[in-house]
Amino acid sequence: MIDARYVHTNLVARDFRRLARFYQEVFGCAPLLPERDLAGEWLERATGLVGARIRGIHLRLPGGGHDGPTLEIFEYAEPLAGHRAAANRPGLGHIAFGVRDVAAAREAVRAAGGGCLGEVVTTQVAGAGTVTFAYLLDPEDNVVEVQSWG
Repeated sequence: MIDARYVHTNLVARDFRRLARFYQEVFGCAPLLPERDLAGEWLERATGLVGARIRGIHLRLPGGGHDGPTLEIFEYAEPLAGHRAAANRPGLGHIAFGVRDVAAAREAVRAAGGGCLGEVVTTQVAGAGTVTFAYLLDPEDNVVEVQSWG
């Protein structure tokens, strides 16, 4: 096993500023400056994309502290068309936030331009307790889970 620590999760956005604002306003993520504007031969080699250019920002995740992991939101100059959001799509499934009130968080996400995949559900998880959760969508159709254990 290598010596590792979790650093960030990256979301590729159509509009990085709009998506970053959503995560700041709804979940309390804090911008970690400077914003990024990256291009050059080194980026082309790293991404395998000729003419690659990335603009974006890192957001500190709530509860992670000063050196905690970040949410990296990048916008490529030439993005590919996206995929339809679905809880069972292979790849990154969702990011999750612990909240006090799942229903209120669901409404806050909707009010900020996000959406819902399903309903608020409460269930017993054997050996772990009771969880209330919902699968939501950010404004760019990335799946976000909000959950509360009790």
